[in-house]
This record gives sequence, structure tokens and C-alpha cells, in this order.
Amino acid sequence: MQDEYRHKGQRRRMLMELKELGIQDAAVLEAMDKVPRHFFLSSAFEQFAYQNKAFQIGSGQTISKPHTVARQTELLQLEPGAKVLEIGTGSGYQCAVLCAMGYKVYSIERQRLLYDKAGPLLKQMGFKPDLFYGDGYKGKAVFAPFDGIIVTCGAPDIPEALLMQLALGGRLIIPVGEGEKQRMFSYTREEEKEFSRQEHGEFAFVPMLASRAQDQ
Repeated sequence: MQDEYRHKGQRRRMLMELKELGIQDAAVLEAMDKVPRHFFLSSAFEQFAYQNKAFQIGSGQTISKPHTVARQTELLQLEPGAKVLEIGTGSGYQCAVLCAMGYKVYSIERQRLLYDKAGPLLKQMGFKPDLFYGDGYKGKAVFAPFDGIIVTCGAPDIPEALLMQLALGGRLIIPVGEGEKQRMFSYTREEEKEFSRQEHGEFAFVPMLASRAQDQ
């Protein structure tokens, strides 16, 4: 794996585009500058790695647009050292950005091929998240509470288990909807059984297989 000057230049241009699209958190932009996105794509797509586009990564999954990764990370509003759960490791790119933010990251992936590929790649890059193979619909209660939870697939509804695994003041970032587009929401745990909700616009994700997760 090589991160050459041309890659770094392309990454800087990508970050400028993200700023133009409204990403303002300097820590998020700095973290994304540290993570070579082309490492997570097939070499056939390397020349397109820093375009604001999603790409297929196998197993019916995609690597999200850089803007989507930046926006979900920005919505967490957390400080370094925070404990974050990611539902859907996928290529590992979002996970790497979370690690570069200085978070303690736990990530769950339900596709074995992606899980087997992401772990060694992240380790080779120097990141040390805790990765788990399985469905993420029920979260990872043994490590709860989490300061933040990011769901990187379209959910048909809000998994109550994830809400209950938030720390007080913690935030769940989740795209909700069963069509090609979803609405991004953030849920903040204000009290033990009270949550506030904000909507953050339309995004596109692959679907969460809730039925499989519920059967486990």
C-alpha cells in the first residue's frame, strides 16, 4: 500500500469539496486527511477514490460517499477518547475515520468476506478497533454504554436496543427508510427513557437486514 503525493493531493481536493458541501468540523476533515480512501477500494477504482461517490465493495455492500462519512462523523459531536459503536464495518473506511478521530471504536459486520478483509487492512494501517462478526441490529450490550452509535446501513425503523445502549448524552446517528433513499436522524439520550430527535436530510445506504438480525 502506497500513499503517494498524487493521492494526498486528490485527498486535499476532496476535503475542499466537502467544505463546499457544508462540512465544517475541522477535526473531521483532519481525520479524513489521515485516512487514504484508495486503500479501501479495488485498484481498478483507485483513480476515482477521492470523488464524492459510493462504490461497490462486494457482498452487495458499498463504501459510502466521503460526504456521507464526514456528515455522520460530524453529527456525533464527540471528543477524543469517546466510545463509539459502528453498525456495519463494510470496507473499514468509516471505521478508520472514527479511529483517526481518537475514538475507542467497536464495529460489527454481518458479511464474513468484508469482516475478514477489513480487520487485517485496519491493523496494517495502525488502527486498533474491536471488530465483531455478526448482525448489529441488537448492538453490543456487553460493551455498553456508548457515547455514540453510527449505523451505516438503511434501517426500516429505530432499533430500541441501540437507543438503550447509549450513555446519557450519547447520540445515535441512523439513516431510516426502506427505499433507495433514507432520512438521516440523530437521537440523543437526554434521560434514562427520554430521547430527543433531529433530522439531517436525505442520504442513500444499502438496507439493514433487520429480519436476519431479529432471528439471532
